[in-house]
Amino acid sequence: MFAGPIFSREVLTQPRHMSHYVARSGYVGLLFVLIYTSYQTTIGGFQDKLSLAELSDFGSLIFAILAFVQLTLVVFFSLLFTAGNVAQEKDRQTLILLLMTDLRNHEIVLGKLLAGLLQVGTLILASAPVFALLQTLGGVDVAQIGWTVAVCAVSALLAGSWGAFVAFWREKTFQTLAIGVLGLVVYLGVLEASVVLSPDGSVLGQIGNALSPYRALGQIMSPLAGMTGPGTASVSALPAVCGLGTLSVVLIGITINRLRVWNPSRAFHVGPAVATAAADDESPQAKVVTRHRRIWSNPVLWREMMTRAYGRRTALIKLAYVLLSAVVSYELILAGNQADAILGMISPPVFVFGALSILALMLVNAQAVTSITNERDMKTLDLIIATEITAKEFVFGKLGGVLFNTKELFVVPLVIIAWFAGTNAITFENATYLVVGYLNLVAFAAMLGLHFGLGFASSRSAIANSLGTMFFLFVGIFVLMVLLVEARGSFGTQIQAFLLFIVAGAFALVQALTSRNPSPALRLAGGTLPFLTFYAITSYLLRGSLGVCVSVLMAYGFTTMAMLIPAVSEFDVALGRSTLDKE
Repeated sequence: MFAGPIFSREVLTQPRHMSHYVARSGYVGLLFVLIYTSYQTTIGGFQDKLSLAELSDFGSLIFAILAFVQLTLVVFFSLLFTAGNVAQEKDRQTLILLLMTDLRNHEIVLGKLLAGLLQVGTLILASAPVFALLQTLGGVDVAQIGWTVAVCAVSALLAGSWGAFVAFWREKTFQTLAIGVLGLVVYLGVLEASVVLSPDGSVLGQIGNALSPYRALGQIMSPLAGMTGPGTASVSALPAVCGLGTLSVVLIGITINRLRVWNPSRAFHVGPAVATAAADDESPQAKVVTRHRRIWSNPVLWREMMTRAYGRRTALIKLAYVLLSAVVSYELILAGNQADAILGMISPPVFVFGALSILALMLVNAQAVTSITNERDMKTLDLIIATEITAKEFVFGKLGGVLFNTKELFVVPLVIIAWFAGTNAITFENATYLVVGYLNLVAFAAMLGLHFGLGFASSRSAIANSLGTMFFLFVGIFVLMVLLVEARGSFGTQIQAFLLFIVAGAFALVQALTSRNPSPALRLAGGTLPFLTFYAITSYLLRGSLGVCVSVLMAYGFTTMAMLIPAVSEFDVALGRSTLDKE
């Protein structure tokens, strides 16, 4: 095959795993759960007679919801799978073996890229029949379905190309994930700003529309929005498909061209400082004295805080996040404070705070899970067996290191909360609730990363499960808020639809948390977290404050403790020894 033996091997081996079929069928089942929940929310019950207008309105609404949810999932997981696929090769020092073979550059790059996109492409194809069924309801055209699938496919290619570009360029996994996510957010933000700020019909606005997958999907959903006069509406996303495809080809071409320049890494090891001692009577010759750094009583925490274990460019990543936060906060909090509520739910300042908080939580989670996977792939975790480091020292040392290394990231939302309180946008009481709830989520994100890092022997599986769980939580919360707003006054009669959605989320969360580490506490935590989150969302939409904070503390605080307490024993089991007698 043109992609080479790497992709051929992935095509042959991936269908042998049960997870391949579970993911495909589970994704289709999730789409049908969303269809049922949306139907119960907007129409309610199984009515015998529905007008064609009602059916077509529902068909167009659910098609838009499914399309935007799928695009979001496709973009995120394409980046995650591709970047994780390459980063695992680097961490295990196997990429250098591929470079030593007779494989050409395009075979390595395209093989890794297409291998990472294989699962995502399967899910896109599995969703096409579901979209086709919606055409029977009306309000959806075949051209809309075709162009939606095309936009999702080319967006997946672009996100995967960007992930492969960063993964082959950077050496450390955390840098790869952080730069990949930040770059994607900046890309979408710049395109959105170019469309909003440029005049109608300008070249800059047209470029933004052509290169933004969400703008292209919006034009597919509303083909009449761009018409200025009478005529026949046409559905086409050809400029977006060509633009995104061209950008993908450019990224792939640069990666292929620079593959053997970036790899193997030119990084060098910095040894300890040395000094020359003067000669004396007892030693007539000068001696070279090596000055070693003093290590703390907890060497794990010392390594996390006092060394560059995650690369030499992490400071630039933090600086980029702070600059992005400053620009977005100025534009949307200061300039857009009087704008209309986004999706009829939240104001622009709250939206900015939520978006930056979610981005910070994702980066904290990425730092936590890679802090374990790097140790495992570098074979340094095995060295702990021969030391006297206790399980508590390891787990709390890793947690302390994660919070120290990401302090600049999760402090930015705290500064925004302080700004809200200082300008009297919120009361001091509500600011306290926000700070407590947000810090609780930070601890949850860090502990979730450690939980999956310790539970999975494969780095790619650990990273995918950790970041995927966080992402699905946020996507589920967003979809649930949209459905609650759509229900409005009929919420009491549509509670069974929301219960189905919540139960499905609880089942998936329990399976994710307990697949490798079964525990009654984790089952209870995974089963109750979606229900408490649902209560927090409804309380927020009803302008609650204390109830939201308490429910968040109960849901995510208990889950954090349920993962933290067994982590000590899990750590011992992973090492094949017990440290209980040493504590």
